[in-house]
Amino acid sequence: MRAITQTRLAAILLVLVTSSSQAKAPAAEIAKLGHSLTPVGAEKAGNADGTIPEWTGGIEKPIAGYKPGMHHPNPFPDEKPLFVINAGNVSQYADKLSTGEQEMFKHYPDYTMPVYTTHRSAAFSKEVYAATLENAKTAELVSDGNGIAHAAFTFPFPIPSDPRELIWNHKLKNKTAGSVRYNNQAAVTAGGNFTLVKLREEILSPYWTHGQSTETIGNVLFDFYQVVEAPARLAGSVLLVKETVDQVVQPRQAWIYNPGQRRVRRAPNVAYDNPGTASDGLRTNDMNDMFNGGLDRYDWTLVGKKEMYIPYNSYKLHSADVTAEQMLSPHFLNPAYTRFELHRVWIVEAKLKEGMRHINARRTFYIDEDSYQISLMDHYDNRGNLVRVSEAHAINYYDVPLFWSTLESHYDLPSGRYLVLGLDNQDPVNAYNLPMKAEDFTPSALRKRGKR
Repeated sequence: MRAITQTRLAAILLVLVTSSSQAKAPAAEIAKLGHSLTPVGAEKAGNADGTIPEWTGGIEKPIAGYKPGMHHPNPFPDEKPLFVINAGNVSQYADKLSTGEQEMFKHYPDYTMPVYTTHRSAAFSKEVYAATLENAKTAELVSDGNGIAHAAFTFPFPIPSDPRELIWNHKLKNKTAGSVRYNNQAAVTAGGNFTLVKLREEILSPYWTHGQSTETIGNVLFDFYQVVEAPARLAGSVLLVKETVDQVVQPRQAWIYNPGQRRVRRAPNVAYDNPGTASDGLRTNDMNDMFNGGLDRYDWTLVGKKEMYIPYNSYKLHSADVTAEQMLSPHFLNPAYTRFELHRVWIVEAKLKEGMRHINARRTFYIDEDSYQISLMDHYDNRGNLVRVSEAHAINYYDVPLFWSTLESHYDLPSGRYLVLGLDNQDPVNAYNLPMKAEDFTPSALRKRGKR
């Protein structure tokens, strides 16, 4: 397939914007942002019985004792669970549990969920709030929802009315223009054995850069660089991805450097349901960060919003004082380190379109209203069976501030195995707002950066 030139791409996007855009948010709803709604569009008020408090700004700055470079200390170190959900009492709480959460108790009788006091700790920068307000006035879905227009820097749709807008809010949450993280992963066997795969990742994003917008970034959302540092049999392999906004107009581009061959080659299948790097078949490419990539293979439905128990303020899993061996028990994460809270979530259903292919014929997304983080996801196969359950254990990176997952867990129910990503506890913590150069994210630079 011939490459699309920037001029041709701009022309295509212009046609899409003018011919297939969705209506912008009503002015009366936009006026609620920062008042009855939070600056990103969540309900500011708590619930009627007080189990969900009012949002009062979240954690807007580092807590006492934090120093740059630390794994973020827990703001709630002395709290104990209000109660623990187990196989014996799960029916009492079923109305606030996802289908996947309920299924975990059926598969694993010793599985438990410790539920803590709810803290609406999500917060973002003043620049993010200002850009969100402007996006609310102008942002639109284009290309049948596969792209967006007239948005910049962060959440495009703080007044969501379409299920795809919620997914775009998750995908376009500002994670700063330049960042580095160790997204180490482990595929845990049913017996609890695993090998830690060390993945160092860099991201450079024009969209998350001040002064840029969907009209100026040339359809490139971000450049992604991933190097495998361990184990030795995989070390030195490098992946480069150019993530596009509208992946129907211009699919994601990817290249791989193989240290054994000392050559760079195109990787056309780093998308959709192809297996993720060194995931042992437990993760598809579009499961990284819970969901990424194109929306085009599914029909999307907004089910509504409800109160649910979701992973939240997961600072125990983030701590430098805990090891992977302590966290990773047979079948599921060690409940001594997990934390669930009651929050309002948006529920979105995705069903595979007729004629499209994906190993998941249906997915259900549970999206935190305060951050648009996909907190839970249920995966169904082509026979309608629930086969995987995904969780995003999030924290407030309050030095930024940014609310994002510190750990992802993906449970494969038929095999009794699971995959965990984000095991950086013994490595440098995520670093944000880093200066980076676009020339370091090119195929020609890939071989120079790779090591044998």
